[in-house]
Amino acid sequence: MITTNYLVIGSGIAGLTFSIKIAEKFPDRTVTIVTKADEEESNTKYAQGGVAVVLDTETDSFKKHIKDTLIAGDGLCDEEVVKLVIEEGPKRLKELLLWGANFDVDGSGDFDLGKEGGHSEYRVVHHKDITGFEIERALLKRVHQLQNITILPHHFAIDLITNHHIKDLKSDKLSCFGAYILDQKTGNIITIKANSTLLATGGIGCVYGHTTNPIIATGDGVAMAYRAKARIKDMEFVQFHPTALYEAKGESSFLISEAVRGFGAYLRNKAGHRFMPDYDERAELASRDIVSQSIDSELKKSGETHVYLDCTHLDIEAFINHFPNIYKECLEHHIDIKTDWIPVVPASHYLCGGIKVNKKGKTTITNLFACGECSRTGLHGANRLASNSLLEALVYAHNIYKYHSKNEYPSLDLEIPDWNDEGTVIPQEHVLIQHNLKQLQALMRDYVGIVRSNERLKKAIRHLDLIYDEVEDLYKESKITTSLCELRNMINVSHLIIRQSLERTENKGGYFNIDNVKNK
Repeated sequence: MITTNYLVIGSGIAGLTFSIKIAEKFPDRTVTIVTKADEEESNTKYAQGGVAVVLDTETDSFKKHIKDTLIAGDGLCDEEVVKLVIEEGPKRLKELLLWGANFDVDGSGDFDLGKEGGHSEYRVVHHKDITGFEIERALLKRVHQLQNITILPHHFAIDLITNHHIKDLKSDKLSCFGAYILDQKTGNIITIKANSTLLATGGIGCVYGHTTNPIIATGDGVAMAYRAKARIKDMEFVQFHPTALYEAKGESSFLISEAVRGFGAYLRNKAGHRFMPDYDERAELASRDIVSQSIDSELKKSGETHVYLDCTHLDIEAFINHFPNIYKECLEHHIDIKTDWIPVVPASHYLCGGIKVNKKGKTTITNLFACGECSRTGLHGANRLASNSLLEALVYAHNIYKYHSKNEYPSLDLEIPDWNDEGTVIPQEHVLIQHNLKQLQALMRDYVGIVRSNERLKKAIRHLDLIYDEVEDLYKESKITTSLCELRNMINVSHLIIRQSLERTENKGGYFNIDNVKNK
């Protein structure tokens, strides 16, 4: 048993920002960060675009950024939350700079601000095309300077500890007391008891197979919170990034940043036709949902597997200077952007919904907080505005920290039982896990993708139930492994996406169901 003041699950921008702030404020309290891969592996690390923040108050304003966010969110944003996040932005960015994060500047020493789809002004602070990587580096460096933070890499959170784990607990209030954690190197399951627990577990991209997320993005936090009976909301709003590098084998895909279209690249179909002007007057700079649906429509019409991004007419020197990483990755795939078009396909990218939290980051379970992509704050509504996600994580990590600074979380005198896995065996059935995973991903791509229908969603439930039954049987009789738990989490997340898709009777933002068109 490990006892800690603050348990943080996840080591991206959300978890690390909160950890640094609380550890600096209370040097005599302990923070334990558990993360299932290396400490630097997170969705944050792969964020290319940057942080959307209003810095140039002559041409830009909070009002404009708020308006852009509300338009992207298609009427479902919480306006108070939008205002709060955007107005806090500049202060939170200053802290990142103090912790040593570097962002690109222009010749006169001002920030070189980028512009992405849906933004009316240049306001995206970035570090080349690897902004997230740079932020992650700076935050980890600061974490290692603080003696009261312990990071446990290669530790996988299995389940939250709540009332039903504890005998004789007389309380009507559902509370979280920590989590059961698998040490992946030894196979031992540790109990971590915490006064307060923060879920900062990132996204769900791997549920779809074709994803811009790293392979760790399996929706663990959302699934754990769901099993613990927390409220989960807006799961139908999965944002697909229109342009991931197409690879025939369809694993995690490299992201071709939206900023490349901002830079002037054209989308073409196999015949060479530039099709975006047929769908929207903003052409390639329409919001992501429109671009993804347009590509989906082109692919359904042609039966092709991908479309192309054409950069051959651009200033190539400037392109290489601006997107060195993208240029290099294309070359590694034998694509020379001077002469070749880049094959691209939409891939699952970002979850706009998640664990419902209030402005203080509190979930519907006492002592349990959530921050970053796994949370649903009301900022994104039906569709996230590009580069608002890192901003949201910074602001909400700060809000949660502020709340903890004012509110004591006393250690509870409780007997938490150890994890019980008597009667289980080590699964020899790794092939079963892999088979069910591939089936699940194909099911979500084919039945619950960019364009949905009630018939497909109902069929998806029937298929999913079969996978669920098989995996639950396996889970009950097997010793815990990470791959089995991840699959179980992805099944929970898929169930939430399908159920909440069927409940939405109106098309909004990133959610499009052909039957809702008929309803209108």
